[in-house]
Amino acid sequence: MKVSVVTGGAGFLGSHLCDRLIADGHVVICIDNLITGSEANIAHLAGNANFRFINHDVTNYITVDGPVDFIFHFASPASPIDYLKLPIQTLKVGSLGTHKALGLAKAKGARFLLASTSETYGDPLVHPQPESYWGNVNPVGPRGVYDEAKRFAEAMTMAYHRYHGIETRIVRIFNTYGERMRIEDGRAIPAFMSQALRGEELTVFGDGSQTRSVCYVSDLIDGIVRLMMSTHADPVNIGNPDEITMLQLAREILKITGSKSSIAFKPLPVDDPKVRQPDITKAKSLLGWQPLIDREVGLRRTMEYFKRAL
Repeated sequence: MKVSVVTGGAGFLGSHLCDRLIADGHVVICIDNLITGSEANIAHLAGNANFRFINHDVTNYITVDGPVDFIFHFASPASPIDYLKLPIQTLKVGSLGTHKALGLAKAKGARFLLASTSETYGDPLVHPQPESYWGNVNPVGPRGVYDEAKRFAEAMTMAYHRYHGIETRIVRIFNTYGERMRIEDGRAIPAFMSQALRGEELTVFGDGSQTRSVCYVSDLIDGIVRLMMSTHADPVNIGNPDEITMLQLAREILKITGSKSSIAFKPLPVDDPKVRQPDITKAKSLLGWQPLIDREVGLRRTMEYFKRAL
C-alpha cells in the first residue's frame, strides 16, 4: 500500500484529500496543529487502520516512521480572516513549513505536492489567468503575508526539484467550496450561506461586480490527485472557469436557501482581486481533468451541511 503524508490534513481541503486517498487504497498520515483545522473534520476516520493523526506544527522538524511515497503539503491558513489574524504563522508555514516538508520528501525519496493558490496572481492584469502569468501582487499589503508565502513556497519547491532532484508538483488552487468549510471562515460562500440560513443581511463587498470562479471540493481533489500521479513539475491551475460576480452568487444562494434576507454593501477590502478565473487548458490537456459538478448541485450539498452545522 502506498503511504501518503498530508500536512494540514484536518483542514477543509486536507480532510477531503485524506478521504480520497484512503478510498484509493493509501495509508494516510495526517499532520496538523489544528490552528485552523479541526479534529471534527477527521473524526469519521478515527479507528481506521489506514489512517493516523499527528498533532504537530510543521514549521518544526517533521519525523515520520517508515517509508513514505507521497507528501501533500496543505498546511496553511487559507482564508483572509485567518491569515490577517495569523500573519506571522502564515509566513512561517509557507516558508519554514514548506522547507521542513520538502526535507521529509528528500529524506524519504517521496514525491511532493505543494498546495499553492490563485492568490499568487494577486489582483490580476491578465484574465483569465494562465500558469505563465507572473501576477500582480502587493508584497507589503495586508494580503501579502499569504500571497508571498505561497510564492516563496513555489520557489522553494522548484529549488528542491532542480537542485536535489526531488519529484515535485505544484497546484494553484482557485476558490473552492463544499462540506466542512468553517461557518466563520470569512470567505464568500460560508458567509452568504450562514447569513441566508439565519435570516441575516448578506454582506457583499464593493458593488458586488468583482468575480470569482468557484469549484466544488470533490472536483478539486480529483484534479489534485491526478496532478500528483502525473509527471508534470510546473504549476497547474485547478479550479472551475465558470466565472460569477459576488452579487450574482449572493442572489443564487438566496434562491437556493429560500431566504428572504436582503443584501447589504460594505467597502471593498484592501487589495481584494477584482477578477478571478482559471485558465485550465493545462489541466485538461495534461491531466484529462475538468470540473463536473454543476454549481447549483454543489451549493445545495453545501447548504445541507451548513444547515446541520448551524
